[in-house]
Amino acid sequence: MLRRRDWQVIKEQHDLGVYQKDIAIELGVSPRTVSRALRRGGPPGGKVGRPRGSVLDPYKPFVDELLRSGVWNVEVIWARSRELGYPGKSTILRDYVKPKRPLRVKRATVRFETEPGRQLQVDWGEIARKVSGVLTHLYFLVCTLGFSRRFYAWITDRADTEHYLEGMIRAFEWFGGVTEQVVVDNLKSAVLGRVGGQVEWNPRFLDFAAYYGFRPFACRPYRARTKGKDERMVGYLKRNFFIWHSEAESLSHYQQLLEGWLLTHADLRVQGTVKRPVTELFAEEQPRLQPLPAVRYDTSYQEDRLAEWDGYIDVGGNRYSIPDRLRGKRVQVKISLAGDFKVFSEGEFVVEHRVQDRSQGWVTVPGHHASLWEEVWVESRPLSVYEEVGSCS
Repeated sequence: MLRRRDWQVIKEQHDLGVYQKDIAIELGVSPRTVSRALRRGGPPGGKVGRPRGSVLDPYKPFVDELLRSGVWNVEVIWARSRELGYPGKSTILRDYVKPKRPLRVKRATVRFETEPGRQLQVDWGEIARKVSGVLTHLYFLVCTLGFSRRFYAWITDRADTEHYLEGMIRAFEWFGGVTEQVVVDNLKSAVLGRVGGQVEWNPRFLDFAAYYGFRPFACRPYRARTKGKDERMVGYLKRNFFIWHSEAESLSHYQQLLEGWLLTHADLRVQGTVKRPVTELFAEEQPRLQPLPAVRYDTSYQEDRLAEWDGYIDVGGNRYSIPDRLRGKRVQVKISLAGDFKVFSEGEFVVEHRVQDRSQGWVTVPGHHASLWEEVWVESRPLSVYEEVGSCS
């Protein structure tokens, strides 16, 4: 049942664009409860009336018998029910059948257990929490090992390709190795689309996979069960860590809290399927992981810039100096997620700057424009000229 104090949480997260089903998971209620609260426009109140009967009530035993026999098509059930005199619409039947569908899935699904070191499942989660006192829309990338169910999560404020790759690198480093296969969803950071049933991979993700030596595998669209282990961990984080830690001083502080919680809580849980501690399972899996490469993959944003005539380039709304020999030429800029960037010319490193706000002024390195100043012509006058002017007055 929805409590009055839950209404503010629903309103704040809905205003930030959080999905109703995710709000429901966090509060431990059904998505329909959240939907009704939003339509109502306020906290629950008033007396609870007696439940009304439904025109479907006399026909429920017949519908249940059809479901048990394997008939789950609502249109078919509706037609069969109308033959017996059912006067209602198919939407009433659909609402009745929908919550029963998990029973059908369980009978048709065989749990697939992966071998140690075989598979990593990756997925994004979203939630609204306070950072430095401000309600903020947060993303967290969850990476779950298929065998041991040990997982790692990284909290950030963006969900683009660069942050997607960075989160996976941090997971590999947390586990101390790389799995043979990585299972991903059909988001643009990994999958651009499908042509004739074939996956069209994001080129940068393919380059990343080759660098770390794993085989990428994309879930079939609308088939969440393919990586259900990871999606369960997304909900696990929302119902546990983010309930106990509803705010932090900064993103780095939030990550520090999360990694501590992973070690002291998540890693110590008993895995529900095989009834063994996650730490014990991971001890078997870790030696089967592939080694990390000697050099970390570069997740920087990569862009081109044109060096202006005055020896500066524009990055993030501010201007930064480069050697004046590069004026009028195109240079390559690699902007790291940590807030600094490097400039390259034809593959050769030129200079590194720290990104700063425009209000702090342009960033200039002494010596970058030495030859530029030599080109500037300055008129030189003897002192006698000024003496003559003074005598005339």
